Amino acid sequence: MDLIQGLIVITTIHFLAAAAPGPDFVLVSQQTLSHGKKTGLFCSLGITLGLSIHLIYSALGLAAIIANSSSALWAIKIIGGSYLMYLGYKGLTSKKTSKIASNETAQPEAKKNSPLKSIGSGFLCNALNPKAPIYFVSLFTLVLSPDLPLSHLLIYGAWIMAIQFIWFSSVVFLLSRPAVNRKFKAIGHWVDRVMGVAMIALGIKVITSKLN
Repeated sequence: MDLIQGLIVITTIHFLAAAAPGPDFVLVSQQTLSHGKKTGLFCSLGITLGLSIHLIYSALGLAAIIANSSSALWAIKIIGGSYLMYLGYKGLTSKKTSKIASNETAQPEAKKNSPLKSIGSGFLCNALNPKAPIYFVSLFTLVLSPDLPLSHLLIYGAWIMAIQFIWFSSVVFLLSRPAVNRKFKAIGHWVDRVMGVAMIALGIKVITSKLN
């Protein structure tokens, strides 16, 4: 498969994978609705950077080993699922006052959500996804070959990360539109709590589901 064909395959498959509702989508939506566009974009950047972990070990051939190691998958499931449940707990415990406070009182809240913290949350959410090794084994099986040039592998990796960031940035900009944002702000902390329940449910699903 040549470079162009590989990019077409990757674009089709990874766009559908990124658009599918999951922990990344829930986290970006919650962060954007709760803390605004900048926080949502930083979170999206973190999710994109989290992909680099999966891309690196896939390029080294470790994805197949991880995907076929029950102990490794079990450990990733426990850590990843627990982290999702932790994020859900934070959403469930959100306070109503933080959503209806004036700009003056809301600013200290915003300071707690630093760019580094937002990037870190997105990074961990994606990097700890236990389904990623299996997904990347399946994806790269279609496009990789023993004689694949390193330059093509780098292009594939960069393009996958670009698709990820473009998609989640689009979600952020949609949820940041004044008309859309006002509707969600009207129900404020309930959005956080619904997202929290969804995140906890995803965490439980990760821990209890079979990955192969």
